[in-house]
Amino acid sequence: MIGLGVDAVDVDRFERVLARSPRMAERLFTEDERRVAAASRLAARFAVKEAVMKALGVGLGAFGWHDVETVRTESGAPELLVRGTAATLADGLGITHWMVSLTHTDTTAVAVVAAL
Repeated sequence: MIGLGVDAVDVDRFERVLARSPRMAERLFTEDERRVAAASRLAARFAVKEAVMKALGVGLGAFGWHDVETVRTESGAPELLVRGTAATLADGLGITHWMVSLTHTDTTAVAVVAAL
């Protein structure tokens, strides 16, 4: 393992931010990610992006929000697509594989990301 990141998001607070700034969802999420619609699921995907930053050892602004996308495999498991600057950072660290786990309740969304 090269890096590990975890992040938790308050779903109510996240939903209020999205309601106040309707374009925020476009800024933070790819078109496919926005299709999940429910605030708790979007909050979990936001937590994934933050957890990837932590796994890479970087902070906000190190890569674009659309550089990391959470997709679902045929089995329904989450999988990461990493591109652009985030992929360049990962390549520089020797990362060749990602593992991701996310969960959410009505109030909290949590993501754990392992960079391998």
